[in-house]
Amino acid sequence: MKSKIVIFGATGGMGSASAKRLSKAGYGLHLVGRDKNNLQALAAEFNANWTEGDVRKEEIFALVAQEAGEPLGGLVYAVGTLNLKSLNRLTAEEMLKDYQVNALGAALAVQYLAPALRKNDLPASVVLFSSIAAEQGFKLHASMGMAKAAVRGLTLALAAELAPKIRVNAISPSLTQTNMAQGMLANEKLAEAISNMHAMERLGTPEDMAAMVQFLLSEESGWITGQILGVDGGRSTLRIKS
Repeated sequence: MKSKIVIFGATGGMGSASAKRLSKAGYGLHLVGRDKNNLQALAAEFNANWTEGDVRKEEIFALVAQEAGEPLGGLVYAVGTLNLKSLNRLTAEEMLKDYQVNALGAALAVQYLAPALRKNDLPASVVLFSSIAAEQGFKLHASMGMAKAAVRGLTLALAAELAPKIRVNAISPSLTQTNMAQGMLANEKLAEAISNMHAMERLGTPEDMAAMVQFLLSEESGWITGQILGVDGGRSTLRIKS
């Protein structure tokens, strides 16, 4: 079996797709999430260990570090929010939650698990999740863009600080078909319109993200660190309609 990977947000679309792909590739897994029933089912399916908890509570990170053990080959922080509101409707509490879940939680996850990651024979790999909303301005994305931009900065800082024993990269998706996005995608015309804004003329899938997660955790990406990698159907760089 390959090295053990800790996946935060394992019960979400991107986290569970990553767990499935990594399990098939022979990695050991430790899954972390809030949905106990779903977490237990995934752990049984992938022969994985698990920890239930909320990333807004710091004690969860110490518990994961204890229960996951060492060494660790990688960490995937696939936890996020999708809070789309105009600035005048956002509360300080909502914005703080978005920051805690997306950025502070990622920082604490790395902080608590870094000792186990350093003990891996090969350089360990951390994969975080930013967003295209941290690169481009979209209406109603003030809180999300702010939080995900913090993840970009965190990725660069940690990659510099933790090298060469730990590599740190982030995936930057465009809109992806997850349960979190169902509210937006329920409107078929809107979903089609957004799809057509991408050069690939479709929305992202959790499997698209999981493929990049696997690559970034593998030895094949051993010379890649400090990068924000767009998995976005071309949306961040291409304009296909004049």
